[in-house]
Amino acid sequence: MSVSLDIRLKRANKVYHEGEVVAGVILLVCKEALQHHGISLSMEGLVNLQLSSKSVGVFEAFYNSVKPIPLISSNIEVAKAGKVPGGKTEIPFEFPLNTKGNKMLYETYHGVFVNIQYTLRCDMKRSLLAKDLSRNCEFIVHCQPQKAKVVPTPVNFTITPDTLQNNRERSALPKFLIRGNLDATNCVISQPLTGEVVVENSDVPIKSIELQLVRVETCGCAEGYARDATEIQNIQIAEGDVCHSLAIPIYMVFPRLFTCPTLETTNFKVEFEVNIVIVLHDDHLITENFPLKLCRV
Repeated sequence: MSVSLDIRLKRANKVYHEGEVVAGVILLVCKEALQHHGISLSMEGLVNLQLSSKSVGVFEAFYNSVKPIPLISSNIEVAKAGKVPGGKTEIPFEFPLNTKGNKMLYETYHGVFVNIQYTLRCDMKRSLLAKDLSRNCEFIVHCQPQKAKVVPTPVNFTITPDTLQNNRERSALPKFLIRGNLDATNCVISQPLTGEVVVENSDVPIKSIELQLVRVETCGCAEGYARDATEIQNIQIAEGDVCHSLAIPIYMVFPRLFTCPTLETTNFKVEFEVNIVIVLHDDHLITENFPLKLCRV
């Protein structure tokens, strides 16, 4: 007999803040009356930490201690053992989004080595011959906006062969002068990163100019810290040998779920950086790095 179980939240965007109530319905659809041994609903918030393969051998002790960090956990019985009538049945539920003790809720974040996730799970127990039903539903938690106003700190930059680090043959480098600015490095997460870049001159034709958003995740304990930088997104802002002395706009929207306000705790850190990458025609890469501080207002 076909039966479907689903969790529907009242908010279409599934975004909640600490102290609010997560409300919705459990939807059961079956053709005829259904016997069950109880329906339960649980809410869980976890931080999952993972070590990159390069750090596993280094931190053997830490590898064993990377347990998920629980942020919130609660369980309710939605219905006692009994029968569900045929057709469509909706069972409403409400969960207050409150933490116990001095714990705080971090914002939902999907990273590579750090994952902060909040889920609802509905379980319907059935007789031995029928399979138990379960359904998961993720909801998103945003941290409380900060009260203080964010004062943008513009950053001007100039890139020449002399300003570069990590280059072995400085004499073999072509001559170039690239200027630009970022309107702010302490950014509001819901607003785009903006600025401009100007190629004043370059001996070698330019192939491409790109903006690369990078997450820097640090997991650690007393034994040490494993710090890993990985790319979130790469946006090309110019193609080919651009006009010299022409301002090229920089505009990047921070992607939802893959970014969160900059976070620092005792066990892990989540930070963000942006790279301006200029690719020359001989495939030389020139990269300028800017650390970002993201916040929610």
